[in-house]
Amino acid sequence: MEINVLFDADFEKSINEAWLRSVATVALTAEHQADVEMGILITGQEKVQRLNKKYLGEDEPTDVLSFAMGDSDEDGTPDFVFPEGDALHLGEVIISYPQAQKQAHEHKHSTRQEVAILLIHGVLHLLGYDHDEPERQHKMQAKEKAILKLVAEELN
Repeated sequence: MEINVLFDADFEKSINEAWLRSVATVALTAEHQADVEMGILITGQEKVQRLNKKYLGEDEPTDVLSFAMGDSDEDGTPDFVFPEGDALHLGEVIISYPQAQKQAHEHKHSTRQEVAILLIHGVLHLLGYDHDEPERQHKMQAKEKAILKLVAEELN
């Protein structure tokens, strides 16, 4: 398992890189994913809003974006073909650290917990979970809660 963590310049000291890797590892392991790789970017609201507008057509800030490499065209053809035998690159999770801080304050918990929630949410999106319908939303939320509990048990 390989988890690449990047920080935009203003956020390099915002949260521990090894801890982020550990949260992602717990989430991936809980979903029985071993031979995979993914990226995490911690950035600001402006970049997240630009990406949200450019790729999702939403000109508004958001807390987390996930860009899955496993997506396919309408005809089922994969957007990207991976060499056989290499670890599967799941995609990228991009977190707005200022939005995480704001939401942590609103929910009365730590920014670290909010980042964990957002990262777990993003990882689940990379794995194909979605919340576009009530049943799928319920399933995804249940997974998020279960993984957050594992993170609390293993990393705190």
